[in-house]
Amino acid sequence: MTVSEDPRRSVVFDDPALEAAIRSGLDAVEEMLRASVKSNYPFVTETSRHLVDAGGKRFRPLLVLLASQFGDPLAPGVVPAAVAIELTHLSTLYHDDVMDEATLRRGTRSANSRWDNTVAILTGDFLFARASEITADLGTEATRILAQTIAVLCEGQIRETLGPGSGDDPVGHYLSVLAEKTGSLIATSGRLGALLSGASSAEVDVLTRYGATIGMAFQLSDDLIDVVSESPQSGKTPGTDLREGIRTLPVLLALRSDSSLASLLTGDLSDDARHASALAALRAHPAMGEARATLESYADEAKRIAADLPDTPARAALVALADFVVARTG
Repeated sequence: MTVSEDPRRSVVFDDPALEAAIRSGLDAVEEMLRASVKSNYPFVTETSRHLVDAGGKRFRPLLVLLASQFGDPLAPGVVPAAVAIELTHLSTLYHDDVMDEATLRRGTRSANSRWDNTVAILTGDFLFARASEITADLGTEATRILAQTIAVLCEGQIRETLGPGSGDDPVGHYLSVLAEKTGSLIATSGRLGALLSGASSAEVDVLTRYGATIGMAFQLSDDLIDVVSESPQSGKTPGTDLREGIRTLPVLLALRSDSSLASLLTGDLSDDARHASALAALRAHPAMGEARATLESYADEAKRIAADLPDTPARAALVALADFVVARTG
């Protein structure tokens, strides 16, 4: 299986039947996603479709669909669950961009930049509400699972905002924040896809753990792409996190092992020349190798978890997906 940054168009599976099923499922997700953000007020529809139309990897819906292959992938709750999870993810992006004062998202202007912070926040809230409305039709357990996930996600955002406490290891704090902010929703993607398709309880557990682990790997690969990419592969200008003072894993590892870089990596990087120097120093630092090894360890763990699933084309796809997450960093 190979996957590009847009799996709706470029997911290629070794098994033709699985490929056709996933492509069909992603098309259905896309159709329902666009229908779900419509409002009686055209302006709300416009702001809600802003990031939907910008595209994205649809990684979470992809995992929902793959997890459903261990039960009945045509079960009526599978596609709505994928849509609810993607709406939840999109809502957090609107809120994140306000908190980060970001100007670009998925290669286009962020909602807060195109309109203002109030519009972006309320649009994010609107998408949260739409996600809740969809999960309400899936039963109380699905509603409870997604609500709990959103609470964990918000706790992670708060912990990130506050930063590590006195005596906390910054790297350990960062990884725990990622587990809450990113891993939790991707874990729920695997969980709901399996649960709503009627997979066994053991398979639901395995796919939940797989989702949590591949979610960590996916975010860590984004961290590396932001540093190593020569083009806006992730929808952001390379080095955006560094310029905005966001201390991702490569920066934290470099600072932990080389205090001489502190003034360069944590200073004012609004100047292009200074930013270029900091980015070059980080790319050449051994911390990049350590960060990549951390990414690979999560991807390898995801593959070990997937090995507990029945030997099917879907399991092979999950293993290949872990390899892709590493390969996308170059």
